[in-house]
Amino acid sequence: MDIPCASTHDSSLQSPASSLLSWLFEQQLKGISLGLEGPTALLAALGDPHKRPVLHIAGTNGKGSVAAFSASILKAAGLRVGLYTSPHLVDFRERIQINGELISLEDLEEGIRRLQSATQSMEAVPTFFELTTALAFDYFARQKCDVIVLETGMGGRLDATNLAADKIACAITPISMDHQEWLGSTLAEIAREKAGIMRPGVPVVTLPQAEEVMEVLKKEAARVSASLIIVDEPVAPETQLGLAGFHQRWNAALALEMIEQGPWTISKEIKQQGLENVSWPGRFQRCLLKNGQEIILDGAHNPAAAEQLVATWREVFPGKKCCLVFGSLVDKEGEKMLRILEPITSSIILVSVHSPRAASPSELQKIVPSAMTFSSLGEVLEKKNIFVDPMSLFSSDLNPPILLTGSLFLVGEALALLQGRAYLPSWQ
Repeated sequence: MDIPCASTHDSSLQSPASSLLSWLFEQQLKGISLGLEGPTALLAALGDPHKRPVLHIAGTNGKGSVAAFSASILKAAGLRVGLYTSPHLVDFRERIQINGELISLEDLEEGIRRLQSATQSMEAVPTFFELTTALAFDYFARQKCDVIVLETGMGGRLDATNLAADKIACAITPISMDHQEWLGSTLAEIAREKAGIMRPGVPVVTLPQAEEVMEVLKKEAARVSASLIIVDEPVAPETQLGLAGFHQRWNAALALEMIEQGPWTISKEIKQQGLENVSWPGRFQRCLLKNGQEIILDGAHNPAAAEQLVATWREVFPGKKCCLVFGSLVDKEGEKMLRILEPITSSIILVSVHSPRAASPSELQKIVPSAMTFSSLGEVLEKKNIFVDPMSLFSSDLNPPILLTGSLFLVGEALALLQGRAYLPSWQ
């Protein structure tokens, strides 16, 4: 399903954040916390809103897509479904949705006021992600959601979402090297953190994993007495999906199996409706620029995701090369990603991501000396004819498709610029 670049939300809600939202964003200065004492106390002050039925998803790549598929299927089945994901692309409210509708500005501000009141007596205000997670739990409880689909923020064991008290089922997407400074330096260590979402008696579904990852998952499932279900094949090719790429067939299969563990009876037709109608911006999202040139926005942000992106590109654009617009964060192995993406490129533009963790375009250029570098994405989009294939004299493809990738933050900035919307980036 192609998603238009034009904004589909009320522009009146896209103005710069209110002072309340600014207060929430200021908490990013606290960084990341590995501990659950703060969010536990916060949830208690809010009346324990985390005690509602939950589907919980951890992993490295595909968490958001699995969450989106799951929420779409459950919505099609007539349930009131809360969806909590991170990070957002353009609008903070994307993180907290019910049946595809973003939390209203009024409800968001009311929720933040409740956070401020609940934290007044705390020795230290929790972190941005902990506050946001509590905000989501609180909103979903007050809105009486039937079920909540939760995506972990980074790890699992010490993630604020892991305080969910009534898990129906868990899913663990493919695990690869990511966030090593927080989660561990080996796949086994990272898998152990992700497996921390498991609970006694709660079924866990996963996909084929690296041997050392699967060994950890099996041991942890046995330790907590949770059944481990391995999905061994993707959904069939004839099944229509709203998201492009063969890897999304695996994500869809994982979502279907997780939902199968719940107390619902959902027909094949309703499941198909949910799979087709899923919307998840920034995942091979195809748009048209004003000059008619196609741009594809994809939030691939590590080598494993880059490999999936290359496979999807070749599936959707067989034999075609792209003009690559790339920017990454310093801790995301941008050099390795560039080497993976380079075979499908005819030209490369390197930009700085709007983040304090942005990788330097000039440093990335050492990997691809022929690449052009720009200090910002806005500067790139202002240039005329910047996306013309420099080899067009020898090719019929004068204006190749543009592929913008390397970070979800870069995709968010691109969407904001293309849609003429205010952009309030997060670091988490």
